[in-house]
Amino acid sequence: MNIDARGPRFGAAVTTVVLAAVLITGSAWLLAWQTLAFALGAAGGVGRSPYGLLFRRVVRPRIAPPTEFEAPEPPRFAQAVGLAFAVIGLVGYTVGPEWLGLAATGAALAAAFLNAVFGYCLGCEMYLLVRRVAVRAE
Repeated sequence: MNIDARGPRFGAAVTTVVLAAVLITGSAWLLAWQTLAFALGAAGGVGRSPYGLLFRRVVRPRIAPPTEFEAPEPPRFAQAVGLAFAVIGLVGYTVGPEWLGLAATGAALAAAFLNAVFGYCLGCEMYLLVRRVAVRAE
């Protein structure tokens, strides 16, 4: 079943704010929260992430019905990619080196920003590329 395309973009906007706050404050706790949000989105799909739930319960009832839908698999894969960067960032902030935390968080922030502002999902594009390569390898 396809999902409202505005949901992942809303989640990316919230993620952008959270990750920017992590870079500004250096808060490992805030990055741990974002890591959990990514993990829930990767495990259950973007609709089960905290930001997906917020979109579905608070935002979506107040806006027009969706006109664009997308398959849930690419955004879910994007959440897994975000999770990988967040885990690496968390290691950098808690164990070191700090530059690793900054770099991984910055990379995740850049991807979230692209999705939130321009609707370009890097993780979704990676998913499609992996699928094409896997089909060719068979």
